[in-house]
Amino acid sequence: MRRLVDTTCAADRPVSPFRFPQAGPADMLARMTPQTPVVPIVPAKWSAADASALYQIELWGQGYFSVASDGRIRVRPDRTPDNEIDLMEVVEGLADRELSPPLLIRFSDILADRLRALHDAFQDAVTEHEYNGRYLAVFPIKVNQQRSVVEEVYRYGHDYEFGLEVGSKPELLAAMAMTDERSERLIICNGFKDDAYIEAVILSTKLGRNIIPVIEKYSELKLVLKHAREYGVRPKIGVRAKLASHGAGRWSTSAGERSKFGLFVSEILDMVEELAVHDMLDCLSLIHCHPGSQIQDIRRLKDAIGELGQMYAELVNLGVSLEYVDVGGGLGVDYDGSRTSIGSSMNYTMEEYAAEVVYRLGSVCAERNVPHPTIVSESGRAMAAYQSVLVVNVLGASGPRTTHVPPLEIDPSLDVPQPIRDLANALAGVSDSGLVEAYHDAVQGRDQALDLFKLGYLSLEQRGMAERLFWATCARVHDLARDLERMPEELEPLEEILSETYFCNFSVFQSLPDSWAIGQLFPIMPIHRLDERPTHRAVLADMTCDSDGKIDRFVNVEDERRVLEVHDLRAGEPYFLAAFLVGAYQETLGDLHNLFGDTNVVHVRLHEEGGWWIEETVKGDTARDVLGYMRYDVDRLVPRLVKDCETAVREGRMTVPESRVLVRFYERALGGYTYLEEET
Repeated sequence: MRRLVDTTCAADRPVSPFRFPQAGPADMLARMTPQTPVVPIVPAKWSAADASALYQIELWGQGYFSVASDGRIRVRPDRTPDNEIDLMEVVEGLADRELSPPLLIRFSDILADRLRALHDAFQDAVTEHEYNGRYLAVFPIKVNQQRSVVEEVYRYGHDYEFGLEVGSKPELLAAMAMTDERSERLIICNGFKDDAYIEAVILSTKLGRNIIPVIEKYSELKLVLKHAREYGVRPKIGVRAKLASHGAGRWSTSAGERSKFGLFVSEILDMVEELAVHDMLDCLSLIHCHPGSQIQDIRRLKDAIGELGQMYAELVNLGVSLEYVDVGGGLGVDYDGSRTSIGSSMNYTMEEYAAEVVYRLGSVCAERNVPHPTIVSESGRAMAAYQSVLVVNVLGASGPRTTHVPPLEIDPSLDVPQPIRDLANALAGVSDSGLVEAYHDAVQGRDQALDLFKLGYLSLEQRGMAERLFWATCARVHDLARDLERMPEELEPLEEILSETYFCNFSVFQSLPDSWAIGQLFPIMPIHRLDERPTHRAVLADMTCDSDGKIDRFVNVEDERRVLEVHDLRAGEPYFLAAFLVGAYQETLGDLHNLFGDTNVVHVRLHEEGGWWIEETVKGDTARDVLGYMRYDVDRLVPRLVKDCETAVREGRMTVPESRVLVRFYERALGGYTYLEEET
């Protein structure tokens, strides 16, 4: 009897022959004769340039990432080929330091370059449009609240006098302490505020901080006036305006007249009158708006800035000494590189954004003959997204049987169920001219086989044979259809149907929560073996038990893809994928689903003499850490298990050595990574 061989894996795996009464599938295949010889598939020549085009890295990478000729990802922190970091080399170096995936690698020099680019874009716009005011940025701590990131933003923003934006009491506490050496740099206080919050802001003003509480609801003004009078301080005060202009982007409801925060125009006028009564009209220093987050369409921004500019001019003409116009956040990130107005993209550049803001405010000021204010923006996403890369290792794969066997002819004398005969004929009949017909025949044969199985007229082994024939037909049809100039519409689902599942060592809910929660697309691709043609198509599943813990949508400039091109998994050889542009929001939104905690984090920087070095390492959460977060009394867990083991030993259910193995595992696991680790 002939061996059946599964050719879907890197190495051939013999499958034990089936044993059927009469003429079963194994006998049937044994008596089939090939119509055509087996022709091995020779991969076409493949290069790094092909990989770059496939994963479109030049479009979304903004010059920070590229594919080298050796098939590895290079990181260019300053966007020049002179300073490159081999991402795979970093992963290997971290393995030598016993830091295993999943890894969040932050490239600090990319963060510095983003701040420089933002400053330069506005400075160029100021020069081009002869704007007489300055530009300052503040980093919203909510975008990435990790201490090391906030410290780096503040340090790298030193030369540009960039400041910080806070939206809660804990964020205020962090900013108050971090700004001790450069107290003149702005601290913008957004969000709702209570009495203690306002009191701390007023006292910080007395301490010398350049801090501006933004009035989000009218009652906050009363608190500011109370504490200013109590402590003898003339604070700087800001106000957030509810614009009539509609917001833009996925978070469009954060702008407009129905927005959560801000004052109506009538309330702002009341505020001006009240400040005048208290002889504090000169304290109103800033007007603020928020046109949205991840604004994908520049037209919406134009409307909002134009309206804000008119409000600024009107208030100045009423005698208000406004110094700052805060245009809020909204500067997007082109996650898919398409330069379109879809949610994961943006139809403008950072330079266009800066030019629009400067031009529109400058035009209003010129028309109304009012001073040019200092422009402030809160572009945290554009600052932080590019710096971080999440690297995960693939643990294994599963998927339909896509066995490629030569076309076969059935011996007419065999007594086999007709659906299996039809499936075998469909496989044998696959040709360039009859792909759709062969696929339809295979679907019909598979459905009929399943119906017979449900009625008890098909054995489990025969159903398995029908399944193998169906997937083999689908795979052959799909391979031939990919070479056509246009994929027939009926065959388009095959790409997704035939995809495998690659199991990755991470939690979507912890490290890429926006992918799950709002369908955010992040660029994902292998970081090595890119000089090889990827031969598999997969969706990615994480390590959680939740069916939502997967990624099945991937970036593409034409239309999002439902599968990712990946390489075959080789026994004993690790395979790494990376998600890029994950530095904004992902770390602070993650949860502890299945108690998977924070990943290992490493800050990597370029060395002045070439190469790279590790500036800081933050070990990921241990099991002890996450159990503590959930209020488990971890110190009592080990004694309870030890006691249970002793009872098992006494009752003869376990030996002493066995109990010690279990206790040692428990103790090690409490102090170990929450993710899977290689055996040591």
